Amino acid sequence: MKTTLLLLLLAAIGCQRQLQPGPGAGPVDRAEVPAASQPFDYYLLNLSWSPEFCHSHPNATECAQRPAFVLHGLWPQNMSGSYPQNCSIDDGPRNASAYGDIYPDAGLLRHEWRTHGTCSGLSPDAFFTLARKAFQSIAIPPTLAQLDHQISLTPGQLIDLFKTANPRIPAASLAISCGNNYLTAVEVCLDKRAQPTPCGPIRSCRANAVRITPP
Repeated sequence: MKTTLLLLLLAAIGCQRQLQPGPGAGPVDRAEVPAASQPFDYYLLNLSWSPEFCHSHPNATECAQRPAFVLHGLWPQNMSGSYPQNCSIDDGPRNASAYGDIYPDAGLLRHEWRTHGTCSGLSPDAFFTLARKAFQSIAIPPTLAQLDHQISLTPGQLIDLFKTANPRIPAASLAISCGNNYLTAVEVCLDKRAQPTPCGPIRSCRANAVRITPP
């Protein structure tokens, strides 16, 4: 039940893309070989603001430690605004628990691998190792990490907070996601080595003020 609720929420706040079936894969050792890569230009790292989910689902696995942001995914993107998905039916990593620090819900890990990781050209373990590296490379601004009451900021102010906490990341590599004027995610555009790169034409929050609820 928790996995179902999580996937429904993530579909609502970020992964709102129509899934297309990918080509079949042969009988290979899928944990060791690269996936069926599709051309893409950069990755979009989606950091979901967990309080929006945990407010309604306080018993969910990822809410136990009251985190600020959780890793939603590392998504191949194109500068044209298009993106590949479901590039093969290769299995995910043999040991999903090895990535429990970034994906405590194995169902979400499998979804992210099938939908996005299979288009990376990396093996499952290489893909999730890169996702961990990218996630851990982002410093969470103290204003958000230590938030104990609801605040409101403009999207530009949120981007400035992340720029200050991460001087190597320019504004052109950051985007804010919101729903009903509430913060849902911060997104970072990264190259294939997980270094900041300018974003393509991705959707960013246009609210005059974004409400941010505490963990």
